[in-house]
Amino acid sequence: MDSTLLQIECIDEIAELLGIKAEIAQLTERAMQGELDFEQSLRARVKLLAGAEVARFEQIFQPIPLMPGAQELIQWLQQLGWKTAVVSGGFTWFAERLKDFLGLDYALANSLAVEHGRLTGELAGAVVDDKAKADSLARLQRQWQIAPQQTLAVGDGANDKLLLQQAAVGIAFNAKATLREVATHSIDGDSLTLVKNCLSRHYGD
Repeated sequence: MDSTLLQIECIDEIAELLGIKAEIAQLTERAMQGELDFEQSLRARVKLLAGAEVARFEQIFQPIPLMPGAQELIQWLQQLGWKTAVVSGGFTWFAERLKDFLGLDYALANSLAVEHGRLTGELAGAVVDDKAKADSLARLQRQWQIAPQQTLAVGDGANDKLLLQQAAVGIAFNAKATLREVATHSIDGDSLTLVKNCLSRHYGD
């Protein structure tokens, strides 16, 4: 979701509401590079967000900061009969709204604990890490009875490695070096419509 379907890292934008974006963004970047353990980094960053008003999240999503080409790509896949899903180490508040806006079939992300309309600084439930992302793809394959060779995953950071390896076509989009190492295709550009070219080359026109 973050920096792939969306142009932003949602956790960094929440941090900006608290005036601590630079501090959080540095930790986010190190986690995406694979320099920090994802779960430990996530919990440390979420702890710093304690007190943020959930109602203010609307500022971040008005309008939804979609990556250029995101809506066109999803609509194209849907017209071809593909199931579409977002699995994210980000947060459900954003993932569910993105799911509804784009008409996705499934969304999985981390839940932020909230009390009296403010973040507590904790996560609620299990952490969606790299393994959880890959497991969700395998589970959806079985649930929707989709052959493994008919699966596509797109991501940009270290915590997408297992997900891309689980898919038949794993695309690194403006990605960190560690993800490019395992991707079947790497894309550098300003639009997700470039994914269509990779699929056309992989499966034929």
